[in-house]
Amino acid sequence: MRRIVPLLILLAVLPAPAHSAGDPSRDVLWAALKTCVLAKTVANRTFPCLDVDLGDADRPGTAVLRAPGEPTHVVVMPTQTVAGLEATVLRGARGAAYWHAALAARRFVSDPLKGRVPVAEVGLAVNSARGRSQDQLHIHLDCMKPRVLASLKAHAQAIRGSWAPFPVALAGDRYLAMRVPAAEAARFNPFAALARLPGRRDLRETSFAAVATAAGDPEPGFYVLAYRAPRASAEDLMDHACAAAR
Repeated sequence: MRRIVPLLILLAVLPAPAHSAGDPSRDVLWAALKTCVLAKTVANRTFPCLDVDLGDADRPGTAVLRAPGEPTHVVVMPTQTVAGLEATVLRGARGAAYWHAALAARRFVSDPLKGRVPVAEVGLAVNSARGRSQDQLHIHLDCMKPRVLASLKAHAQAIRGSWAPFPVALAGDRYLAMRVPAAEAARFNPFAALARLPGRRDLRETSFAAVATAAGDPEPGFYVLAYRAPRASAEDLMDHACAAAR
């Protein structure tokens, strides 16, 4: 995550995931996460996180953390070690569970805005391996850029049930897009869907975003967007200043 590096840097002394042991700066998020889990386990508190779900035998644990200095920007993370969207484990039940947790966490963006931005306009994004600064999976949640939402609404009819090129560039990048009907959203797994993108199967240079369909769309559900680039960052579709709430 590009904007969360300043978070609780002193916590970086905690044990780090083996996959990023050579660069402690990529483990700051992991350190904060472990502190949240410890607080929840020992004292039933969540600080510095907003929410911690330790999970159970049937559901993996997740935590929600707000980015420092960005009141509407939060991330949802697994409480277990998962490097990023390229991890094959995400193509199974765990990936679907993290999708569900991220959808539920959109309220942490919309609630502070007191109705100025509805939950349906809160987007999700996961950056590529080189487009992120942290080596623990984290799903960004925040307001979407108004121009992005307008483009999605204008070209909604071009978004169907399988991956196809989106007609126009979004924030300067060309995306593939697909539609997830509301009736299928509960069992959808975006990480498994990414494995079905046309072309090469290596997901380390892939990034994706998702947002609910526009109000009045005759086929309600979600738009899912993905593209490939060496430093792909679908987070660029977000507006961390949340101009839509002004």
